[in-house]
Amino acid sequence: MRGSRPGTEVHAWRPAVAGISEVLHATFTAHAYPVHTHDTWDLMLLDDGVVDFALDRRRHDATDAGRVVLLPPGVPHDGRSVGGRGFRKRVLYLSTSVLPERLAGPAVDGPILLDPALHDRVHFLHAALRHEGDALEAASRLAFVRERLLTHLDARRPAGRDPADHRLAARLRELLDSRLRTGLTLDEATAVLHAHPTHLIRCFTRAYGLPPHTYLTGRRIDRARALLLAGERSADVASAVGFYDQAHLSRHFTRHLGVTPARFGRRGAQV
Repeated sequence: MRGSRPGTEVHAWRPAVAGISEVLHATFTAHAYPVHTHDTWDLMLLDDGVVDFALDRRRHDATDAGRVVLLPPGVPHDGRSVGGRGFRKRVLYLSTSVLPERLAGPAVDGPILLDPALHDRVHFLHAALRHEGDALEAASRLAFVRERLLTHLDARRPAGRDPADHRLAARLRELLDSRLRTGLTLDEATAVLHAHPTHLIRCFTRAYGLPPHTYLTGRRIDRARALLLAGERSADVASAVGFYDQAHLSRHFTRHLGVTPARFGRRGAQV
């Protein structure tokens, strides 16, 4: 499908394969994703162009075509085209049933995977996902992708501290997730969590790499994507996920995805 900006094409769908919440094929002539998080693992093949990204506030070198990038759930990241060139990518959004969230640490340490065998497995998985009748093949190929990813994600995780500030941030995150549609004021959050406003914001930002309001917007965008792919109208989606109106949804959605909600949810020619 043609995107909102000249030269932009986005094709997204939700396959009938357990563990894959969304497939996204996209071409951008120029695009910059704002800092955001997902509750899924983002497994990306960069097919053409150059992308530069930051993960957990650490900037990574430009990634050349042919690389595999794995971004873990709950960790803030951005992305942008480099050097005036566009890029073409294919992304699988994998649930934590495929890869446990506890392996996020190793992924943060090494999000770029230089593994031709893994690249081939992901490529053939995308090919199987193009056809609804190939669900068994796709599920089988996903199992081999998972196997290969686990060889890169060492199950060792450093014993981390669990200070009161981190617990406070986690409680705020749970509260934001539970109030996705209705929203949450800072006064309400501080009353529920018995914390000073600025301390609460600082704890959350240190723990998750972005302030609470930015996190909430990103979660709403994720929910909007799921509803649009389920066939919901963009006008209905706006209120369902907590945006003030359709224009409010469209502004944030286009900033994140480079395409309007209406075009994102419309099936079209594959990229």
